[in-house]
This record gives sequence, structure tokens and C-alpha cells, in this order.
Amino acid sequence: MQVSSVNDVKIYNLSHGKSLPEWLSDRKKRQLQKKDFDIQRRIELIQDFEMPTVCTSIKISRDGQYILAAGTYKPRLRCYDTYNLSLKFERCLDSDIVAFDILSDDYSKLVLLHSNRYIEFHSQHGHYYETRIPKYGRDFSYHYPSCDLYFVGASSEVFRLNLEQGRFLNSLQTDAVENNVCDMNSVHHLFATGSSEGRVECWDPRVRSRVGTLDCALSSISEGTDVQSLPSVSALKFNDSLSLAVGTSTGQVLLYDLRSSQPLLVKDHFYSLPIKSLNFLNQLDLVVSSDSKIIKMWNKDNGKVFSSIQPQTNINDVCLYPNSGMLFTANEDPKMNTFYIPALGPAPRWCSFLDNLTEELEESPESTVYDDYKFVTRKDLENLGLSHLVGSSLLRAYMHGFFMDIRLYHKVKSMANPFAYEDYRKDKIRQKIEESRIERVQVKKLPSVNKELALKLMEEGDNEAELASRKRKGKSVPSILGDERFKVMFENPDYQVDEQSEEFRLLNPIVSKVEQKRKKKLRLLAQQAAASQKAAEEEEELEGQASSEEESSDDDKSWVEEVREQRRLLKQEDRHRRWQQRKEADRNTVLLDGKQNAGEDTSNSLENKKSSQPLFYQIKAGEEFRSFNDIANKKKLQKASLEDRLKLEGHTGPSSVADTAVGSKQLTFTLKKSEQQKMQLQAEQDHHEERKKLRRSAGHLSNRRRRGWGGDRGRGRY
Repeated sequence: MQVSSVNDVKIYNLSHGKSLPEWLSDRKKRQLQKKDFDIQRRIELIQDFEMPTVCTSIKISRDGQYILAAGTYKPRLRCYDTYNLSLKFERCLDSDIVAFDILSDDYSKLVLLHSNRYIEFHSQHGHYYETRIPKYGRDFSYHYPSCDLYFVGASSEVFRLNLEQGRFLNSLQTDAVENNVCDMNSVHHLFATGSSEGRVECWDPRVRSRVGTLDCALSSISEGTDVQSLPSVSALKFNDSLSLAVGTSTGQVLLYDLRSSQPLLVKDHFYSLPIKSLNFLNQLDLVVSSDSKIIKMWNKDNGKVFSSIQPQTNINDVCLYPNSGMLFTANEDPKMNTFYIPALGPAPRWCSFLDNLTEELEESPESTVYDDYKFVTRKDLENLGLSHLVGSSLLRAYMHGFFMDIRLYHKVKSMANPFAYEDYRKDKIRQKIEESRIERVQVKKLPSVNKELALKLMEEGDNEAELASRKRKGKSVPSILGDERFKVMFENPDYQVDEQSEEFRLLNPIVSKVEQKRKKKLRLLAQQAAASQKAAEEEEELEGQASSEEESSDDDKSWVEEVREQRRLLKQEDRHRRWQQRKEADRNTVLLDGKQNAGEDTSNSLENKKSSQPLFYQIKAGEEFRSFNDIANKKKLQKASLEDRLKLEGHTGPSSVADTAVGSKQLTFTLKKSEQQKMQLQAEQDHHEERKKLRRSAGHLSNRRRRGWGGDRGRGRY
């Protein structure tokens, strides 16, 4: 249930809340009622008070017990029993219902006007009879004294069907091209029709002649009315013997006294939408008029608005429950709305508990926020210099503060702080200056450790951020420099990258090629972003992409050659280093021998000459990639166990290092056992030896006894 207040009039929307699907089981519905708070607060006044798709019209029987509603899709008529608060019956039809009426006090006699010109008569058991009128009908009325049905529609004639004789009578010829609505006065049975030209014609059924004409189109136009087309009559309703309300397609309601051709009052809805329905509340002298957006309740004497209701969906029809404050609406929605307004009257007898419920809600009122007033505290009044207004009519005391007119508040605030605009202007200028400073060239501060890596990460981050801003894909990936987990890598000297190490030199060609590919990809993306703005360059861009894809295979071959070259240089440097060590060792031995044998200076000089000359070694082809030549041996080693492989490879020590085909190092090691583990193994071996000595042999048992005891069962004889 939703509570709203318009002009201090409480309006309770009893149908507000979630509606449960019909296919849910009772168990699922009970579970939802326990969990969902909105469903718990829902008031289901009448069970299944809704339509599958849309409700077009709704009426109440004269005895007040039955509510009938017509809807689609599929076309159907539903009847609800208010005494049982549930659906009584449902009748599906062949076509949509344009209008229907209840001829009896209950639901036993119904007349339905269909969109295919057919008229159906329903009795208590169901369909009774049907006939067809010559033109498409739009509305009809029933004359009780003569049992005549008057049908108006897309014709200038008013068709009469007598239910007592069961035949059509002579039609009434009007001056209009088409008639939209009609109504019958319940006091003197004056029949009135509303035309598409904006005229109302009144007929006397006793003499079948027109007794008067009202030109509502000209009367609805006033000085402040904005009319876009010719106002036609869209609603018509008699109140008593002399009052008549006319609704136009431009959103005006005209109140007439039948003794005058000029309207007593013209009420504009200001929505420029056709008036859908008109109703009277004589106990309060109110008129209830509605268009597709709003329901307005206003005084019929002066036009002052009493209250209004604005549902969330468009309105098709409005029906007031007699002598109560409840009204029903047919909407462009499956659910039919039910509103209860205590100010209009009490609740109906079949839902009298609503009065007690609304009284309890009014005892605990909620705080209301007003659009035209500003809530201020005493401190706000002191800041504005309005403390002297406390106690006057300009301030309305409320809780811990006051309500004051919003216009007065804005005026006083502008006078109290005349330099507010200057402060706002300075803030805007400062923001513009700060935005321009961001676009300037900023000096990048490099860390003390791994400067080259930090500079490369900064450049990559700038390029990715620029591309992301061009393509408008959101935020870029955060850089390693701003991550706290990698902060030590740029502060601790132990994490310095050694570019002269063997691993870095072997891995650097691969990384450099990956960086080149990344740069090419970034340039390609930049070209694509620029080409998206120029449609003429799309073909050239696609050709550039194809050529870059053809060059990718050549790049893959180039880094392999660079890795080979780096491995060759590393091996050459290793041989040169070993040669230098051997030369130093030979020189030391020669010096020691020279001290013992001083007479061998000539031989030492010759040795020095030989040692000073460079030595050359022949490198066999494929020696640096010898692991590629032993593919067959490696396949055999892979099939053998780890122990056999270690024996074949000759690794007997606790650890050994071997080269792999990729260029990295493979380390094999064995863990040393602790003293406790050695003692445990020795204890287990001693235990096994002791068990072997104590074990008794079973050889003295014969084979026959063993078969008789368990051999047959073990062989599965049975």
C-alpha cells in the first residue's frame, strides 16, 4: 500500500506492490511472502483483481456486489464478487469490447458492444444472443421505460434496438458526421449525443425529435487555451435533471445547465489529452474527470482543485464505488488500480477494515518535504540575519527548525553573501588553470635502482594510456611503478639487473623482439584510431596490416639467429678466460723454476715468447647446439628411470648442471639426509634383520593339509 498526500488529502493506493504470477504454486507464494518485504506490505483487497494484458473498462452493478471489467489480450470479461473478495467467473470472447453495460441489478443481464459491429447479450448462464449493427459502434445507452438501446458510432445515424420486440426501430438522424459518445438522463430520460465536430445534440425519446444543440467547440476555447485542432466531444455525463458535463478531445471539461447554451464553468486539465471519463460526487459537490495521465477532483461551482491522482500507467476508465471513498481505474497495465480516499467517504461495507487501518496510519504521521518551502534551523537564521522573524507569519515552526518560503530564502541568501558569484568564478578559473598544467611537460623522476627498467615502464605506460584515451575504453592497466608489491625492486641494490650475466644476454634478444612487436602493435592501433575518423584511408590501413603480418615470420627467425650469436660469443669468452687462467698458471710455474735454475734464462725467454703469442682453436660446426644432435639418445633417456639416466649421464655427485636446448641451465641435485634420518633408516634395517631371524618356516606343512584348510576356497571351487 502506498500513501500520498495532495492538498492535504490522503490517498491510499491499495494495489501498489508486486503482483505474483499465476503459475506459481501456493508453496512458492508463501515462501515469497515470508522473504519479500514489499509483498508482506501488499494489501490484496480482491483476489486476482487484474487482466492478462490490459483493462479497457470497468463498471459496478447497481446492488454494489459485483465488479465487472473488460480487457484484452485475449478479449474477455471478468466478474468479481465483493462479498467473497474473489473472481466469480470469466468469459472469453471473439473480439475486443468497445463498451458494455449492466441492465439488471446484478450480473444476470449484460450487453456487450464489440469492435466487429456485433452486439452480444449475456444472461446468468453465459452467452444468450448476438446481432449486428450497420456501422461500427463507439458507445450506447439504455432507455429503461421503452427497453430501447441507442447505438452511436461512425455514422450520422443513431441506431435503435428494442429488446421487448426484438427488432430495430427507425434510426435518429443527426447533423453530425460521426458520433463518439452518448448518455441517458436518469431523471427525465433525455438522450444526448456528442459528435466529432464538438456539438452535443439532445433528443426526446418520446417524440424522436431533437430538442436542443450545444456548440461545445467554441465554448471550450478561452484566452489562455492553446488549441491545436478542432475540439471534439470525447466524454458525456448527466448529473441530475439539469446538469451536464462535457469533455473534449483537447482536455477541457465544460459544465452546462440545460436551460442555457453557455457553459457555467470551463475546467482545463492542461495536458491537451482527451477526457476519458466524467463522474459526479454530489455529497461533496465535486467532479471527477480523468484523461490518460491524471485524475482530477475539483469543485463544480468554482473549479478549485480538491485533489488529484496520477498513476504510473495510462488510464482507460475510472469507476466510483457508490456512496464511498473508493474508486477503481482501468489502466494500460495488467493490474487494475484501487484507490481509497477517506476524505470522499467511508470504505464500502465489504472492506470496512480499511477505516481502522487508515486511522492507525494517521496516528503516526511521517515527515513531509515541501517543494515551495525551505527548512532552516536557528543557526541558519542567525547566519542570514533573520532571527528577528521568529514568531512571525514568515516562519512556520516545525520540529527543531522552521519552514520559510523558498523565494525569500534565495533572496536573503544573495543579499547576505553578495560575493558568492565572485568566489564561484575564482574556483572555476583555478580549475581551468590546473587542467592546463596537467597538459604541460612533466619531469620524470627516476629511481636509484633499475633506472633503465623504470624509464621503459614509464614510456610503455604513457603509450598505453594515450591509446586508451583515444579509443575511449576506460582506465589503463596500473603500472609496476605504482604497485607497492614491486617497490623494493627499485630501492634495494640487490635487485639490480645484471646486464652482463649469461642469462640476461641470452634472454635479451627475445625480450627486445617482443618489445619491437609491442611497439609495432601500438603504432598499428594508433593508425587504426586515426583511420576510423577518415573512411577513405581504410583500404591503405588494411594493406599495412597485411604487410605487417607477413613480416612476423621473419622476426621470429631473426631472434633465433641472435640467440645463437650470443651463445657463440659466450662460449668464446669462456674459452678465452680459461686460456688466460692457464697462461697465468704456466707463468707462475716458470717463475718458480727460474728461481731454482738461474741458468735456464734462454729457455724461459722462448717459453715467454710462445706464451705471448695467441692460441687459436677450431670450433666444430654445431658444437654450441650439441643438444640438438642427440635427439635419439634423449628419447631413449626419457623412457629410462631417473636412476638409470643419472648413471648413463655420469652424475654421481649431489648436484650437477647441464645445458638444455633452449639455452637455459638445468640443475639436478640430491638432498643430504640428516643424522636423525640416518639413525631411523639404520633402526629399520636392524628391525628387518631381526624379523628375518625370528621368522619360522612353513615348509614342514604338507600340501594336502594346506589345500583342505584354505586352498579350495582360494581357487574358487564354489
